[in-house]
Amino acid sequence: MERVISTRTISQLTAIIDSVPTAIIMVDAQGHIDLANKQAERLFGYSAAELCGEIIDILVPYRFRAGHAGLRSGFTGNPSARPMGAGRDLFGLHKNGTEFPIEIGLNPITTEDGLFIVSSIVDISERKRLEARFRATVESAPTAMIMIDQAGSIVLVNTEVERLFGYDREELLKQKVEVLIPARFRVHHPGLRSQYFAAAAVRRMGVGRDLFGLRKDGTEFPIEIGLNPVQTDEGLFVLSAIVDISERKRQALELQRAEALERSNVELQRFAYVASHDLQTPMRSIANFIELLQTTYETKLDAQANDWIRRTHQSIKQLQTLTQDLLEYSRFDNQAHPFVRIELHEVLNHALSLLDASARELCAEITWDELPCVMGDHSQLVQLMLNLISNALKYQDNKSPRIHISAEKRATYWIIGVHDNGIGIAKKYQDKIFEIFQRLHEQKEYPGTGIGLAVCRRVVDHHGGKIWVESEQGKGSIFYFTIAAIKAITHEQCVN
Repeated sequence: MERVISTRTISQLTAIIDSVPTAIIMVDAQGHIDLANKQAERLFGYSAAELCGEIIDILVPYRFRAGHAGLRSGFTGNPSARPMGAGRDLFGLHKNGTEFPIEIGLNPITTEDGLFIVSSIVDISERKRLEARFRATVESAPTAMIMIDQAGSIVLVNTEVERLFGYDREELLKQKVEVLIPARFRVHHPGLRSQYFAAAAVRRMGVGRDLFGLRKDGTEFPIEIGLNPVQTDEGLFVLSAIVDISERKRQALELQRAEALERSNVELQRFAYVASHDLQTPMRSIANFIELLQTTYETKLDAQANDWIRRTHQSIKQLQTLTQDLLEYSRFDNQAHPFVRIELHEVLNHALSLLDASARELCAEITWDELPCVMGDHSQLVQLMLNLISNALKYQDNKSPRIHISAEKRATYWIIGVHDNGIGIAKKYQDKIFEIFQRLHEQKEYPGTGIGLAVCRRVVDHHGGKIWVESEQGKGSIFYFTIAAIKAITHEQCVN
């Protein structure tokens, strides 16, 4: 039963109402303003005298006035204390014509003079500015941001959420957040959410376990989530920052594979070193005994036996060469030196001096361009040039070798080419020849171990470059490698 308040009591309350920090306006059942306190005068720009007797619509923006009388009648038909305009934005109209956002609480009171409605009005402009700033911050964040209420309903998303999950925001708002969670995790999520709301604090979600998001197209992807509680007048919300860590996971997996490969390579190099090193002694013994057998019994054995001894001796020499090359290959990383400034011309001279006898025997013609000064490992670069020129001398078809070493400057690197007029390489083999033990010819045609070009690739890789071949069978080959360029320096600054 409603309490009836006397007119005298209303008068007594007027002084108290004037001192309230909230704008208070009282209207009668017909919508006429009967009372306005000091805060109402300040808020709307009118004096109390100007307001009293006016219809309340004077404080309502023109665009809402048409429907206001009906809303007022609806309230007086069923008066009860409640907020006005729940679920929609409300605005007040200042005397100067400007609008501002407000919140209104309605309270009906019955007096000797009939029903009156007391409205408490709050200017929420500052709150709206803060909300707008908050939404702008969330919207512009480079991370996907989702806000949910305690029931798990999505109330806010930003553009990154749309991009990351493949939904339009209208499809997500008011949906349960579980729509973004893979089906196998959904059953436990409401319980986890309730636990978080019971002791809300800034923290990462899912510490110690993998988390996954679910896109609209049904694909899953690994994520990290940071949770931030947001306390508002409407209750507690949680703002989640979501990061797609697919690339990080991929890089971590690649790193694991690279580390595993590195361990495998180290073990393989160790094995190759030990195996080839330990083979040297017994092979030398076998070679010595074969030579002793040949010199001691050559005249006492028939031609067949001597041929077998000769073939055995050749095989032992090939095996010694192979193990020696394998030993050098396995020592590659251990023999590396710090990079220094080096003249490639001096590197070339060193390599040519080691090949002088072979070049003279084959009547080889070797020319070169002016070569640059680079940063590198001198011994490794000598080995690189030695192997490439040695191959150019070896793989010939009964003609004098013509070899040219070219140098072409690019923006940040040099391209060095070793051109020959040899037998060439078929297109289908040009990628394989840099793999260890890859040989295209029989030993009796072109002896070798198939390690030389593999060493070349390791040298070039160590110097941060790449190596390749351009060739056509019967028309020679050009082996190219790149090496980083350095700033112009004087000859005296280069060292061997």
